[in-house]
Amino acid sequence: MQEGSLILPFGIMELGVFVFGTIIGSFLTVCIYRLPREQSIVTPRSACPACGQNIPWYDNVPVLSFMLLGGRCRKCRSSIPYRYPIVELVNGVGYVAILWRVGWGWPALAYGVFFSALLIITWIDWDYLMIPDAITLPGIILGVLCSLWILPVGFVNSLLGVIVGGGVLLAMAWISPFLFGKEGLGGGDIKLLAMVGAFLGWQLALATLMIASILGALVGVGLIAVSAMKRGQYMPFGPYLALGALISLLFGPEIMAWYLGVIQ
Repeated sequence: MQEGSLILPFGIMELGVFVFGTIIGSFLTVCIYRLPREQSIVTPRSACPACGQNIPWYDNVPVLSFMLLGGRCRKCRSSIPYRYPIVELVNGVGYVAILWRVGWGWPALAYGVFFSALLIITWIDWDYLMIPDAITLPGIILGVLCSLWILPVGFVNSLLGVIVGGGVLLAMAWISPFLFGKEGLGGGDIKLLAMVGAFLGWQLALATLMIASILGALVGVGLIAVSAMKRGQYMPFGPYLALGALISLLFGPEIMAWYLGVIQ
C-alpha cells in the first residue's frame, strides 16, 4: 500500500470521486434491500416499497433527491429510510479516503470495490443478522485475483490471508460451543474475514480481528450498561469486522509499525 496523505485539500478530483461514490452507493442500497430477500439486484427498476411506484431518474439522484423530497415518496408521501442517503454519503466519503491513501490507479479501484462490499455487509448483518455469500465468496476470489496483478499485498500473502483469516474464526466457531455452551460466530463472519485476508493479507486480517474484537466488546459493554442489550444476547460481529478492515486498509502501515515496535 502506498504512503498517501489524508490532509490534501478537497478539489475537483476529489469531488468527482465523491460524486461517483454516491452514485455507486445508490446501487448499494438496492443490494442491501434485495439481497436478504433473495431478489434480483438488476431488475425490476427501483420502486417505492410502500406504494410500488417506479422511481423516476430525477427522484433517484443520490442524496440530493432525498433532500428535495423531504425524505418522502413523491406519490404516496411515505417516509424514505435514512439508510439511502447515509449509504450514499458514506460510500462517497470512503472512496475519497481511499484515493487520498493510495492515489490514482487500479489498487484504488480494487479497494473501492472492497469498501463497498464491506458497507453492504455491515448494513445487512446489522438488520438481518446475516452476511450474504453473494458478497463474500466472490469477494474472496476477486481479492486473490487482484493480488496477482493489482494489489500490493501479493499472491502468497493474499492466499495466507484467506487461510489464516478464515481459519482463525473457524477454529473459534468450533471451540465456542465447548467453552460457552453456544455458537459464538457464524459462517458469514468466517467468510468475511477470509475476504478481508484476500485483499489485505494475513497480518492485517489478524489486525482486523483484534480491532473488531475490541470495538465489539466496548459497544457490547456500553449497550448492557444502558440496558439496551441483555447479557448473553447475540450481537452481529460483521459490522465490527468491516470497521476493523477499513481501519486496517487506511492505516495498515501505521498499525504494523506500531505492532512491531511493541513486540521488539
